Amino acid sequence: MTMQVEIVSAEESFYSGPAEFVAAPSILGEVGIYPRHAPMLTRIKPGSVRVKRAMSDEEDLIYVSGGILEVQPDIVTVLADSAIRGADLDEAKAQEAKLRAQDAMKNREAAMEFANAEAELAEAIAQLAAIEKLRKKR
Repeated sequence: MTMQVEIVSAEESFYSGPAEFVAAPSILGEVGIYPRHAPMLTRIKPGSVRVKRAMSDEEDLIYVSGGILEVQPDIVTVLADSAIRGADLDEAKAQEAKLRAQDAMKNREAAMEFANAEAELAEAIAQLAAIEKLRKKR
């Protein structure tokens, strides 16, 4: 059994095709979705969406910075704020962003600056976690 999976951002489509399983970082925790899942609509937080392709041992990993996840019995749609294919993640840039965000949190002058730094830190940590998952997979 399979379901259709669509992962898109405003810039491009990142995945479109049949899949056996999808895991996504919802705001309440990671959700696992198999075909014929109950309908669901939830926000997603920064993290990696994993898609196990149909009739294959391959799994695609796509980093998303947030967005919306819609699940219907035969189709899963991820509308990402922004996304990066796992293979395109840059560890050095993510580490640099993490350090910059931590620095900004220490030297904050306003609550808004702190909130922005905190959001940037969460994204950088999520990217590094996605890179680590890719390493373990190999």
